[in-house]
Amino acid sequence: MDTKWLEDFVSLAETRSFSRSAQLRHVTQPAFSRRIQALEAWAGVDLVDRSSYPTRLTSAGETFLAQALEILDALQATRNLMGSHQSAGQDMVEFAVPHTLAFTFFPHWLMDVKTRLRAGPGELKTRLTASNVHDAVLRLTEGGCDLLIAYHHPSQPLQLSAERYESLSLGHETLAPYAKAGDDGRPLFRLPGRPRDPVPFLSYASGAYMARLVELILKQAREPLHLEAIYETDMAEGLKAMALEGHGVAFLPFSSVHNELRAGRLAAVSQPVPLELTMEVRIFRERAAPARHVKPGVEALWEFIGAQGEP
Repeated sequence: MDTKWLEDFVSLAETRSFSRSAQLRHVTQPAFSRRIQALEAWAGVDLVDRSSYPTRLTSAGETFLAQALEILDALQATRNLMGSHQSAGQDMVEFAVPHTLAFTFFPHWLMDVKTRLRAGPGELKTRLTASNVHDAVLRLTEGGCDLLIAYHHPSQPLQLSAERYESLSLGHETLAPYAKAGDDGRPLFRLPGRPRDPVPFLSYASGAYMARLVELILKQAREPLHLEAIYETDMAEGLKAMALEGHGVAFLPFSSVHNELRAGRLAAVSQPVPLELTMEVRIFRERAAPARHVKPGVEALWEFIGAQGEP
């Protein structure tokens, strides 16, 4: 059994909505439903009464919910206990980073930090866990990492309490549409498209952080866009791979496509008014408490970033 199934089940019990829980868990509703079904198959009994709306638990589901909460609490307590045995890793700075930033932003940013710190290869030790945005945030809140790097936009702030967590700006990123470049250097697809000839659209999975930002861009477009979603995933790198093969238009962060743009493999898909959105890259950490030990390397890195300001 995957422990994420337990987290899914607890979320469903709280929201009483498959669609809302799927959104909060950053997965598609069909994928979320399959995970609940897999949990029921493992338990050998129906946990959810699907004949009612809002969704409610069966009597077995109510019993299982109490057990699931206990299991998750026990797992978290065990993780915290193991933290006391990590003295050998006190020089390791642990990051949680969403997939897109892990592939594109993080390697360059870390090298830039090391250069400015004049740190040798072994002087700044880091461990990175790449995941979706929801799980990366969860990793920070559950104490599974020291620092979280994520995109931030005022319309879609991360659910982190400002009283408990602090953040610093690392820079800005532009999200815009791109497509494979033809022999003439122009994109193979043009916007806005036509009702009878929509543009093939490579989209982020419903509930993904980027999906909500793309939705905002489309809502703010000055004229209707005629798009037909033909593929979806929650990873920008997956959309870029499809765009490079000529499957359609994808909204991608500039940092993930600048090499392909320079090589002429991708081209920006623009209108008279650019379809783009500027988002911030921020780094988060839990505010230091007097009773909690903070790794010296984390504290030094945080002070350095704060002193440098946004690059």
